[in-house]
Amino acid sequence: MTARPTAAGKQQSGFAYAWALMAVLIMGIYLAQVGEAWQNRAQRAKEEELLRAGAEIRRGIRLYSEQNMMQGTQYPKTLEELVQDPRSPTPRRFIRKAYKDPMTGEDWGYISAPGGGFMGVYSQAKGKPLKQQRFPADFASFANQNTYQDWKFANWPNGKALKR
Repeated sequence: MTARPTAAGKQQSGFAYAWALMAVLIMGIYLAQVGEAWQNRAQRAKEEELLRAGAEIRRGIRLYSEQNMMQGTQYPKTLEELVQDPRSPTPRRFIRKAYKDPMTGEDWGYISAPGGGFMGVYSQAKGKPLKQQRFPADFASFANQNTYQDWKFANWPNGKALKR
């Protein structure tokens, strides 16, 4: 003899199906929030790397341009010139390596210098920075900027950022 399903059994299986759908929905919402938090954490890490690499490049440009001041201020033409100064027969390094833009993974945008070369770099990423406040004094102009392209790592000739 085979048992026939009763009406109570059908109601229970439908109820279990509804619970399973609810569990999938809750897990989906939770995973979406975890994914968003992970993405924000990754973006913040890239921003920190951007600030670190940009500051090192800016410092390297300053040291490079201060060398041989008797011949006038000279700016590097490439990041490789900051890694290995071609003007000197002895090795001089102003930065450890030719960093890529952390936000894009590609080359930086260059800020042209008077007389040739470049006096600064900026990220070519168009995204809006998560960090908007509490920058160190050297980066105070980065506060409330709309894109990473507005974060300029430069040694301005008169010590102040140029207005666009």
